Amino acid sequence: MAVNLQKGQKVNLVKSNGKKLTKLMVGLGWDAAVQEGGFLKKLFSGKSDIDCDASVFVCKGGKLTNKDDVVFFNNLKHKSGAVQHMGDNLTGEGDGDDEQIFVDLEKLPADYDKLIFVVNIYQAVSRNQHFGMIKNAFIRIVDNENGEELCRFNLSDNYDNMLAMVAGEVYRRGEEWKFNAIGNGTTDPGLSELSKRFM
Repeated sequence: MAVNLQKGQKVNLVKSNGKKLTKLMVGLGWDAAVQEGGFLKKLFSGKSDIDCDASVFVCKGGKLTNKDDVVFFNNLKHKSGAVQHMGDNLTGEGDGDDEQIFVDLEKLPADYDKLIFVVNIYQAVSRNQHFGMIKNAFIRIVDNENGEELCRFNLSDNYDNMLAMVAGEVYRRGEEWKFNAIGNGTTDPGLSELSKRFM
């Protein structure tokens, strides 16, 4: 049974049988909220679907030290082979995960100690879009060896006028890996601006 996390809650990444979780899938999902005026407003405003992009900052000493350590739609695989992004979903249509990122913690070199999972809206400023137009956003951790969902964090705060989101982080404490449910919105207009927060 998956644990539903609250904002700021931290959990150890262990399998349901108590063993260490080493291969995990991080799923992120969202839906576009129906705006007032519905279909006709969309038709006449010419607004396109909201294109959210999930990315990972692979950090050393808790900091992002190299642009090559950003895994996103233009750099789908980390140089270590430990983090693999499964590609870009342009609309958020459909149920379940919109974007998935696979992590093999045993492959991650020892000097990396934190993975920060973020989502930003592509061209948010020029499209006049923000996270207040998103509903049902979540991040979840799945045991990649058996497909079991271990924990889920529903991002339910008011994110009006926020252009990006720090969803959660997987980090090392001694020999253990943990997940921290963050859910903080930011006004960073793009991934490069967002990444500077963690350098």
